[in-house]
Amino acid sequence: MKSAGSIPFSVLDLAPVKAGGSIQESFRETLDLARHAEELGYRRFWLAEHHSMPGIASAATAVLIGYVAGGTETIRVGSGGVMLPNHAPLIIAEQFGTLESLYPDRIDLGIGRAPGTDQITMRALRRHLAQAADDFPEDVAELLSYFAPAREGQRVRAVPGAGLKVPVWLLGSSLYSAQFAALLGLPFAFASHFAPDYLMDALSLYRREFRASESLRDPYVMPCINVIAADTDAEAERLFTSLQQSFVNLRRGQTGFMQPPVETMEGRWSEVERIGVEHMLRYSMVGSPETLGRRLESFVDETQANEIMLTAQIFDHSARLRSLELAAQVRNATF
Repeated sequence: MKSAGSIPFSVLDLAPVKAGGSIQESFRETLDLARHAEELGYRRFWLAEHHSMPGIASAATAVLIGYVAGGTETIRVGSGGVMLPNHAPLIIAEQFGTLESLYPDRIDLGIGRAPGTDQITMRALRRHLAQAADDFPEDVAELLSYFAPAREGQRVRAVPGAGLKVPVWLLGSSLYSAQFAALLGLPFAFASHFAPDYLMDALSLYRREFRASESLRDPYVMPCINVIAADTDAEAERLFTSLQQSFVNLRRGQTGFMQPPVETMEGRWSEVERIGVEHMLRYSMVGSPETLGRRLESFVDETQANEIMLTAQIFDHSARLRSLELAAQVRNATF
């Protein structure tokens, strides 16, 4: 039986923009968070591609990865993920080949199939969603080919990119992504922090159908969960209300800045909204170190995860740093 302390912890960040804050402040806090994670022994720091959302500043994901990698020394920095339907595979290979050349052995490329935005913005990205989704397997194969050593006579090459060993992860929240990752022999990250329904079935399918590849001999899974830790359960629950408010607004079709925490969500959501948000955020570990430890141990035992990725939408930056510290203490504890 694994314990939470025996597996690596990593961090997913969205460069959140707070109400009353600025994008510049968001970027500074993202870098500070990454440096903090590095000092605490976290393995990776990933950033996610989203578009046309005022509260998320990580749209130019590769650019922000370069900023974070340049401001840190050892932690792996990557995408969680780049939404491949929005891009030509060659462009992504060149971007991440450049990052790998600048920061050798520290760059991860996580790719997803969703557009990371609404359909109007998706059209502004100049790709047709239905066609792009249908082309996803071919696009992934093309992307992987650009990282292979260049062949004699090859006319289209990723420069830089060709011959570089950039680890490619497949991200998803469905059985499709699990099966595709298994077929390609790629590590698999599951978005259980907002899409919990298929987690266990996806992990089982991925492990059952996994085919070893040149880059990966055995299955490797990394579920992502919300982790909001504080010195007391009550304080952690209060901090959690910022994330709950964000998901209520998403259900209402509203996008905006991250809101400060409130003492109670009573009166801020309907009963239907409460049930829906609580379901989506089912894999949220919220509480003091003692509470967090019990829940993490149960989650790791249930999933047998190789690695856990933590994400937290916490309004106050100092509280976010503290949450990361407490989660690291739990990781290092013996259960």
